[in-house]
Amino acid sequence: MLYSLIYSLHDWFSPLNVFRYITFRTSLAILTALFLSLLLGPWMINKLRNLSLTQQIRDDGPKAHLGKAGTPTMGGILIITCIMVSMLMWGDLKNIYIWIMIVSLLGFGFIGFLDDYLKVHRHNHRGLRAYQKFGLQIGLAVIIGVFLYLNPKDPYSDVLSVPFFKKWLFELGWIYIPFSIIVIVGSSNAVNLTDGIDGLAIGLVAVAALANGVLVYLSGHKGLAQYLQVLYLPGTGELTVFCGAMFGAALGFLWFNSYPADVFMGDVGSLSLGGALGTLAVITKHEIVLAVVGGIFVIETLSVIIQVSSFKLTGKRVFKMAPIHHHFELKGWPEPKVIVRFWIIGIVLALLSLATLKVR
Repeated sequence: MLYSLIYSLHDWFSPLNVFRYITFRTSLAILTALFLSLLLGPWMINKLRNLSLTQQIRDDGPKAHLGKAGTPTMGGILIITCIMVSMLMWGDLKNIYIWIMIVSLLGFGFIGFLDDYLKVHRHNHRGLRAYQKFGLQIGLAVIIGVFLYLNPKDPYSDVLSVPFFKKWLFELGWIYIPFSIIVIVGSSNAVNLTDGIDGLAIGLVAVAALANGVLVYLSGHKGLAQYLQVLYLPGTGELTVFCGAMFGAALGFLWFNSYPADVFMGDVGSLSLGGALGTLAVITKHEIVLAVVGGIFVIETLSVIIQVSSFKLTGKRVFKMAPIHHHFELKGWPEPKVIVRFWIIGIVLALLSLATLKVR
């Protein structure tokens, strides 16, 4: 919105021509989301506390977490707000992919909001029932998946791209729709499962947003895409600005969510950010790369699946507690050490994902 207004004046003032560059607007998106988060954060935290929107700690979790009871939650509202304001200022709202990302962010955020609100007001940790939560997530993912599959502007609407191999492209046909649903819903819930200790999930989201920003920019730049032999997807380069806004908002929220946390993002934050990352991967054909970039999210999810399956089949638990970050807490690792070590692994995996660009 602001971008269109400013750029429209470049004929009268040539320096404004700089606004047509995605890299310039991405930098502005990062700074806008970051500073807006830092500015609104204290007010938002006080508002959540005054509204009694505070975290209820489960009795069966790590005992060290009981002291976190009463910490304001639903801070994801701040994250979504900062991303949206940044996008309205610096994004090209004529780009259809920007609107798909906005629908994903707000849609999954609304589902998370309902879940958080019910949890807080029922005081029994039960938000939406599982079938309600997954039903809403799948419904939204179906809308996104079908739209992208039928998108006439995308020459690879049903293609699965395999990293490390430049010619490994598989046409899935209509099967791509359920595949995209699995990616989007799976990503949303993976981030949600990872959001169990202070700063862990939002730090990893920042890393994933930054890595995806690089990947998206290259895929949307015809010359660079041809040089690196990756799929050139016209129009998707604008999503770099969205990744920048997400990165800036994540950094700003981490300021308040770092150990010991002043606020938690809640499901409104984790479901929206996870859904956005999944949608981004489907749009840009980086579904498999997402599993590398978000490797910690994948590991956290697998730890829960393994734990539940093992207990149901054998009556025994593989981990002391799942998700796996709680396992290491119960092994005696201090919470900050778990967080930083998982961040380090996340950064290494992000660098590995970028390496797929050249190893083709």
